[in-house]
Amino acid sequence: MPDNEKQTENIIPNQSKVHGSSSLDKSSGSSGPSTPHHDAEHSRNEVNPLLKKEPLLTYGELVILGYNGSLPQGEKGRRRSKFVLCKRPVSNGVKKSQHYVVKTPQSSKAILDSTQHSISYTLSRNQAVIVEYMPDDETDMFQIGRSSESPIDFVVMDTVPGDKNGEGKVTQSTISRFACRILIHRNPNYTARVYAAGFDSSRNIFLGEKATKWQQNGEIDGLTTNGILIMHPRNSFCGGMSEPGIWREVSVGGGVYALRESRSAPQKGLKIEDDTNILQDGTLIDLCGATLLWRSAEGLSKSPTKHLLEEKIDELNAGRPQCPVGLNTLVIPRKSTLMSSDKQPYVYLICGHVQGLHDWGQDKESNARTCPMCLKVGPIVKLTMGIEPSFYVDCGPPNFAFNPCGHMATEKTVKYWASVPIPHGTNGFHAACPFCATPLNGSPGYARLIFQDHVD
Repeated sequence: MPDNEKQTENIIPNQSKVHGSSSLDKSSGSSGPSTPHHDAEHSRNEVNPLLKKEPLLTYGELVILGYNGSLPQGEKGRRRSKFVLCKRPVSNGVKKSQHYVVKTPQSSKAILDSTQHSISYTLSRNQAVIVEYMPDDETDMFQIGRSSESPIDFVVMDTVPGDKNGEGKVTQSTISRFACRILIHRNPNYTARVYAAGFDSSRNIFLGEKATKWQQNGEIDGLTTNGILIMHPRNSFCGGMSEPGIWREVSVGGGVYALRESRSAPQKGLKIEDDTNILQDGTLIDLCGATLLWRSAEGLSKSPTKHLLEEKIDELNAGRPQCPVGLNTLVIPRKSTLMSSDKQPYVYLICGHVQGLHDWGQDKESNARTCPMCLKVGPIVKLTMGIEPSFYVDCGPPNFAFNPCGHMATEKTVKYWASVPIPHGTNGFHAACPFCATPLNGSPGYARLIFQDHVD
């Protein structure tokens, strides 16, 4: 193996740190007065153009459903709530080169060669098909999974619904250590494709004897144990006209199939010829334990920014919404807090009236409350702004909230996510709040917020 290839191999695993934090890097620039140190650095950059950093081209980002802008215990390295996929300095994509049958796959040359990407499909104890992959200069590869090993660019753990403190734990994860891989063309239109399974530290993928696999037209393909599911939205994700599509399963080779009877059933579904593994803005990727949202760079340019969402909160607070019982002014916080405050707004989920926390109309046995405005009886919940911009489908006012968690967002955003069936368990689906993954209650699963504001 040439020395320059060895250097590339060492560089690529560490690139995930750059990609994973690029969104933070862009927003962390200082706006304060320049210092002699900064001026000297600036002059050095003027003298030596090699020190200038070219801005990374962003392909898009993957966002885990269930987190409102960050992980509860903070963003650390490749373990974060959002992963920005940027064009790599050196391509690391791969493409199929050849395949052949071997009797002892564990001792075959392709498996033992740690520089060779390969997929082993075990047919029996003494027969396997090896598919070799060769470098592809036209694509960048990004890998997602539970493993913290270097081939994984984006480490994803099981999402615990409503886990605000990061204390929720899963006894046995259902997410694969090397769950899936995404290959993106380095040139326009920057087409992104998702495939089940990822290459391990030895650059191998193994599908065991019991894994679902098949041969057709001289090609072999298979499914991972719990499967990788995808769902493309109908219509444009941004603009408020989007509707959820149909969940499909994607194979190791990138084929698209109808869902199996249950998540790990041995029989594959029918091949869907008119569907594709090409990601589009708003595509959901389910890893069986966590669901990712793909947002393209073009789609994100049409979405609200975090700054715009904060301005929407300021506009609501400028109306000085008032509690009709305590007559105190309510203030919608930018971040969820466990601290109680007389300014914290609560919503009556049955009717949508927004008030402060008080004892009027409280049934201490059932914890239900009677709304003093319309006398409807039901639960109340603290209002919190949904601050993760990637989940928004439009830029309207945040005048709706999910039931039962109380996360606020725009009407079209709330109604879209209330209509999306998120995979749950082995063969179930339920609608959930994208900001905390809490399953929605009742129908329609949300409330229109009614503020008593501009009273003075």
